[in-house]
This record gives sequence, C-alpha cells and structure tokens, in this order.
Amino acid sequence: MSSIQKKLVVAGGGAAGFFCAVNAARLCPQLEVVLLEKTGKLLSKVKVSGGGRCNVTHHAPDIPYMAKRYPRGHNFVKKTFSRFFVTDTIAWFADRGVKLKTEEDGRMFPVTDNSQTIIDCLLREADKYRVTVETNKEVTALEKTDSGRWQLQLQDGRHLLADYVCIAAGGYAQAGKFSWLEQTGHTIVPPAPSLFTFNMPGNPITSLMGVATDAQVKVAGTKLQEKGPLLITHWGMSGPAILRLSAWGARELQAIQYNFTAIINWLPAYNEHSLREDWQTLRFELGKQKIYNKNPFNLPQRLWHFLLQQAGIHEDIRWADLPAKDQNRLLKLLVNMEFPVKGKTTFKEEFVTCGGITLGEIDPSTMESRLVPDLFFAGEVMDVDGITGGFNFQHAWTSGFVAATAIAGKI
Repeated sequence: MSSIQKKLVVAGGGAAGFFCAVNAARLCPQLEVVLLEKTGKLLSKVKVSGGGRCNVTHHAPDIPYMAKRYPRGHNFVKKTFSRFFVTDTIAWFADRGVKLKTEEDGRMFPVTDNSQTIIDCLLREADKYRVTVETNKEVTALEKTDSGRWQLQLQDGRHLLADYVCIAAGGYAQAGKFSWLEQTGHTIVPPAPSLFTFNMPGNPITSLMGVATDAQVKVAGTKLQEKGPLLITHWGMSGPAILRLSAWGARELQAIQYNFTAIINWLPAYNEHSLREDWQTLRFELGKQKIYNKNPFNLPQRLWHFLLQQAGIHEDIRWADLPAKDQNRLLKLLVNMEFPVKGKTTFKEEFVTCGGITLGEIDPSTMESRLVPDLFFAGEVMDVDGITGGFNFQHAWTSGFVAATAIAGKI
C-alpha cells in the first residue's frame, strides 16, 4: 500500500457519481475522494423520480430477466449485474436503515414514499466517509500529465489533479457536449432522446385527458409494439406502454423526426378476427340495451362514448339494431385505431438519452476504460439505457459500485 495519499475525482453528482464516490471512500479510507457536480443541485433525478418517491430499482427474479429491459447495453449489464445486482442494492440501503418495498408492477420505492430518504442516505454516507462535494463545478477538459496523473480543467478556470477519475456526468442531448470525452480517445455513440411521450396536436382524443386504460400500441411500418397502461394527456399519449415504446424505438423514431402513425388496440386481448367472432354473442346477449349505456369491455366510460361518437353511432341505438356499417367502423376503432403523431414531449423531468461512450471501450468487470488506464465510467454517460421502472437507477448503482470497487482495489 502506498504511503502517498491517492485521489479520486468523480465528475457528476447524480446517483451513479454518488454511489461511486461514497463506496470508494468507504472501501478505501486512505483515498481522498472529491465529487464535482456541474449544476447547483445534487441528485436532482433522484429527487423527481417516481413522482418524488424515487423508483430505486426493479424487483427482478434474475439477471437475464433484468437485462432484457435495456434497449441499449443488455449484454453489458448482464456482466455488471453479476457483480452488483438488485438484491445487493436492497441490502446496501437496508444496511443504512432505508427499507424498500415492491409495488405490483415490480417497481421498488423506499417505504417512506419520499425520494428525500434516498438523498439523505447518500449525503450521510458522503459525510461519514469525508467525501468532498462541490457544486457548480463543471469539468471541461481531461488530460494525462507527464507524471501519469489526470489533470481536470474546470469551467471556472481551476485545475485539479487526480490519480483516478470516474466520469458519471449523465447523458447529453447534443453530441457536441461529449467533445471533452472524445479528447481522451473515446468514441461516442450519438445521443438520442429516450422515455418520451407522443404529441398528437389537435387530435380529438386529447379531450379525454386523464383517462387511463390498458392498451397495445404499435408504430405503423415498424416492428415496434408494446402493451400496458396508456394515459391520455392534453397533448397526446403517455403512460408505461408509450414510454417503453419510446425507449425501444428511440433511434428509429428520431430518424423519422417523430412523425409517424401510432396504432392503438384498446382491447389488447382481441384482434379484429377474434373480436368479430365474439361480437355476435354480445349482440344477442345485450340486444335490447342501448349501446351507449352498456360497455361490455370494461373500458373507461368516457373512452367508450368517444369511440362510439367516432364511429358515428347514435346514443339511442340498441345493440340489436346496430347497422353493419357502423359495427365495422367501431370494430376497427376498438382494435386498430390510428393516431398521427407529430413530435414528442420529455416525460416529466426524467430525461433519459441513449448514446454515449461506446461500450466496447469499457471493461464491464471494472468500469475502467480499455483505452486509458485509471479512467472509469458510471451511469448514463455510457451507451446503456433502460425502460421506465427503476432500470436506469439500477444501472447507476451497479456501475458506480463496480467502479468504486475496482478503484479501491488498485490502492
């Protein structure tokens, strides 16, 4: 063990950066750890995630199940999760007095339902292990000195020297923002937004804002499709089905400038053929009842009435009297309704990008650069992104912990 104190600088005060900093300081008490955050806010995504509750991770039965939830980087996270998985995240927070609970859809939150619980825990760890935390400190350049140490140039003109650097700067929306990392010899996969909602300007469906239902969503002309809760908003559509689709289709949808047709099946248990088969039974059983009053599919009433209006069906018509032409229109709207999409909206403040440092240039067992020794990466700055549901945070905790362990092991 060297008698000269070694120094680690972590660039980025989000989940991945904090997890790297506090674990490196804990595992190696003689290491000086400095964490730099370019804005005035620490852990800002942790704060807003899950509506202010912080979706810490996702309850997963095994690594292959978890890895399939990453549109980019699934093979990479398979390897990293073997070193620090969901069970380790749960145990790490539990050891520090923060218990997590699992909701029906697998998302995990602190039992307090308050993201501040997670923030306070990480800040306590930073304090306990004497991590120096500095805000409004953006790294603008990074280079190796003749002595083999790293020199970091900050936006305010200051320079810092470090033996080890971990980049946990998050995703950048513009490729140009990665230039300081390209100067280290690394290749950048161009960024594209992920986890966004669909804009449908002027579409009458927006009059149903607030209505939620399970649906299947497809993008016309592609293989993209998802099933799950869909939320109608005043600008278009959101909800887990839309967000997952946006993640899987991030690059394809960017390439067509977010102009496409979304095809909605409001009855995901049916296709047009199977619905037509059951329809005759429904007509017979409900014959005397007004179609407006009797919705046999458990759709939200406002949505049912909207679909009947779109099909041109009069509110006094009975099931038995429904003309074939109107029936065919309604069948198509129920399982194959088309919506022009023009543009996207960021989902709340949970902005996620795909793209970043090419994964082939990072060793998944250590998070160390394969090109330059003593340079590490954690979190979204790499070309890894998950669908909504706690997957991006799990990648942050895992990559931060793996990097911290590898750095501590060098000393």
